[in-house]
Amino acid sequence: MSGSATPWLLTLSLLAACVLLFAVALGSAWILAGRRSALGFAGLALLLGWFAEQMGSSRGWFFGRYHYTDVLGPEIGNVPVAIALMWFALCWVGYSLACLLLWQRPVPAAPAGWVSRLLTAWLAAMIVTAFDLGADPYFVFVLKAWIMGKTDGGWFGETLQGFAGWMLVSFTIILLFQALLSPHQSPARAPRRDRRAALVPLGIYGSGLVFQLLFGHPIETRAVAFFAMGMPLFLAAVAWWKWAYPPTEAGT
Repeated sequence: MSGSATPWLLTLSLLAACVLLFAVALGSAWILAGRRSALGFAGLALLLGWFAEQMGSSRGWFFGRYHYTDVLGPEIGNVPVAIALMWFALCWVGYSLACLLLWQRPVPAAPAGWVSRLLTAWLAAMIVTAFDLGADPYFVFVLKAWIMGKTDGGWFGETLQGFAGWMLVSFTIILLFQALLSPHQSPARAPRRDRRAALVPLGIYGSGLVFQLLFGHPIETRAVAFFAMGMPLFLAAVAWWKWAYPPTEAGT
């Protein structure tokens, strides 16, 4: 955190960014999966994400012991509102990218069976956690948004347990979303609006990758981000192109 930056301006900027990410992710989900699925997914992610963080910050569950500072702004219980909003945005991004990688669509064309749900949730959780590999050290070292109880946790100021927690919580959110709401999309060829909506998760993840490449701290996390985030993003972008522009239309 820059010594010249005013704390309130930093907090306001971070909160505004999280609100914006939540809004565009919700809009993308609304278009691709429908109103019911989008609102249900948002509700699940907000509730379960907040619960996991509340238990983590108060009891050390899931992520290890830590407590939030006032950098991220208003809190519900011990958890900043910004963090709860990010749980939905990141889980939607992970889900949509996983669907592109596994099924060549941003949302399945028909309700998925249990094997497909498990595979999608697992890959989506890995995609979400890959983002966290570089984001967590930045939030700890640079923004000082939270303070870990264990400072030698094995990963640049974070605990390895934290990443197991990210996997578990995001996997649970995404699996429950699929089980309870059976998200699916019309199998018809993607209209222009759907194509743009499906670009939103790619754009969010890509923006996170660029930020970590430019500002990741410690510097080693920049190399981690390039491969851990860059590989699924590249393959998902190719899958998006194949879905949005089939060979008959693209002429290839």
